[in-house]
Amino acid sequence: MKRTSLGGLDVSAQGLGCMGMSEYYGSSDWDTSIATTGHAVDVGVTLFDTADQYGAGHNEVLLGRGIAGRRDDVQIATKFGIDRSSGDDKRVLRGDPPYVKRSCEASLLRLGVDHVDLYYLHRPPQNAEIEDTVGAMAELVQAGKVRYLGLSEVDAELLRRAHAVHPIAAVQSEYSLWTRDVEQVTPVMAELGIGLVPYAPLGRGFLTGSVHAATLDADDFRARNPRFTGEAGRRNQVIADTVRAIGERLGVLPAQVALAWVYAQAQRLGVAVVPIPGTRHAERLDQNVAALDVELDDATLAELQPLSDMVAGGRYTELGVR
Repeated sequence: MKRTSLGGLDVSAQGLGCMGMSEYYGSSDWDTSIATTGHAVDVGVTLFDTADQYGAGHNEVLLGRGIAGRRDDVQIATKFGIDRSSGDDKRVLRGDPPYVKRSCEASLLRLGVDHVDLYYLHRPPQNAEIEDTVGAMAELVQAGKVRYLGLSEVDAELLRRAHAVHPIAAVQSEYSLWTRDVEQVTPVMAELGIGLVPYAPLGRGFLTGSVHAATLDADDFRARNPRFTGEAGRRNQVIADTVRAIGERLGVLPAQVALAWVYAQAQRLGVAVVPIPGTRHAERLDQNVAALDVELDDATLAELQPLSDMVAGGRYTELGVR
């Protein structure tokens, strides 16, 4: 497994996003998910991504069980800041210092560890200034409960303000062939030495060509996602078809083409890029890891580059996935 650095934190060049093991992507199986996390460590994946809001804490408990006895072999990243305690329709993006500290203590308990390697603010807070939130996060670093700090889905101004309080190691944002908004922030990230952790690098499965709204479980949020459904879903199929055709030409899977494109952007953007594709199955994980060995030539990259301009539909429903 190749390695890279996120602002000083040494991690595997590909991580595992664990959200779908608990929520949002239809039914899941505890034992299968536990087995997949263990298999990930076996093949060299060491960066595991979760959050306190995934399954209302279920995901952190699951991950803690999955890496039990192997804590020294992995880097755990978790997130706080989305308070769903009053219901999804009344969720609040919080960053008040007492909440920051309580959230961390609760995450450590669920994970069964004494520290996390990377602690993210999940979204910019509605009830606090970024300086106050990051200041409280910095105190967790000083206390030895957190090693490195991260932010998720922030703009360049907030990133600069946060970094002035305490160094930020990584920014986690959706990034793929059909979502490139974070490129507005990457110049600042390159300047400050901050790594990029793309979530949903496979377009939440759409770019694999195997996910269609009509075949998804009723509790899978993609069945209602604007990009998967209706006219937008039909228009976006051209993107998936293009990725599949390129994969057939190269003798690799569509998912591997999509991930190889993400990796290829690191040099252009000037930042370390560590995608965290999510899966519940060991076979898919192996396929994703194999993308590290897929190199796209300039002609193929040029063929893929315009696809993001063709995307129809928003990233989320009104409530969405946070």
